[in-house]
Amino acid sequence: MNFFQAVLLGLVQALTEYLPVSSSAHIRIIGDLMLGSDPGAAFTAIIQIGTELAVILYFRHDIVRILSHWGSRLFSRNAKDWRDRMGAGDKDALLGWYIIVGTLPIVIAGVLLKHTIETTLRNLWITVTVLLLFGILLWIADARSRQIKSIDDMTLKEALVFGIGQMLALIPGVSRSGGTITFGRAMGYTREAAVRVSFLMAIPAVFGAGIFEAIDAVKNYRTDVMFPGWGATIAATIVSFVVGYVVIIGFLKFVSTFSYKAFAIYRIALAVVVAVLIISGVLPAVGVVTGA
Repeated sequence: MNFFQAVLLGLVQALTEYLPVSSSAHIRIIGDLMLGSDPGAAFTAIIQIGTELAVILYFRHDIVRILSHWGSRLFSRNAKDWRDRMGAGDKDALLGWYIIVGTLPIVIAGVLLKHTIETTLRNLWITVTVLLLFGILLWIADARSRQIKSIDDMTLKEALVFGIGQMLALIPGVSRSGGTITFGRAMGYTREAAVRVSFLMAIPAVFGAGIFEAIDAVKNYRTDVMFPGWGATIAATIVSFVVGYVVIIGFLKFVSTFSYKAFAIYRIALAVVVAVLIISGVLPAVGVVTGA
C-alpha cells in the first residue's frame, strides 16, 4: 500500500462510516480492487479512530452533559433510593444508561463470535446479501413508519432494540448506522433522532473497540505487509477525521429534510454491482488477508 492508496482508503472510511451504507463493506471491496487483498488490521483499526474522534468532537457538548448527569445521579450522596440513583426523572442520566444497555449486544457478540466475524462473515456473498436485505428493510421502514419519537422518548426496551441493530453491524455489509437507523425508524423515531442515537451509541462500542484493536495491531504492524508506514497511516487518519466531521454535519442536515430512500437504492445497486464483480471473477468471494 502506498501513500496515495492509504489516503484514499482514509477518505472512503470517512465518507461511509456514518452513512447507512457499511464502511466495512466499502473498505473490504475497494481494498480488494485496489490492493488485491485486505488493507490490513493495523491500518484499518487506526483510521477508524479518526472517524470516531470526529463523532466525539461534534457531539462533545452532548457527551459532557450526559456523563455529568449520569455520574452526578449515580454517585449522589443525597439519592433517596436506587431509582433516584439510576436517574429517574433525569432524561440525560437515563440516556447514559440506555447507551450502556445498547452497547452490550455488540460487545457480547463481538467477544463470543470474534473468530466467525473475522473469517466466515467476511465472505462477499454474505456482504451482498445483507447489503440488499437491509437496503430493502431501510426503504420500507423509512417509508411506512411515522416520525413521532425523539431521543427523550426512549425506553430501556427500545435502547436494547437499538443495540441489537448495532450488533448486526458485525456482519460486513449491514452497516452500524444502517442497522440502528432501520430499527429506530421501525419504532417510529424521527430520521434525525435515529441518526443521533446511532452516533451516540457508537461512541463507546466503536471507539473502545478501535483503541484495543489498534493497540494490538500496532504491536504486530511489522509483520503486516500491507502497512504503508506511519506517515501514510497518520495522513489517512487525519483525512478520515476531517472529512468525517464534514460528513456528520451534512448527513444530519440531509436527514432533517430528505428520506433515506437514496441510501436504500445505493445499497441495492452496490449489492448488484458486487455480485456481478464476484461472478465475473474480478472480486474473490473470500478475500486474501495478509499480515499477522
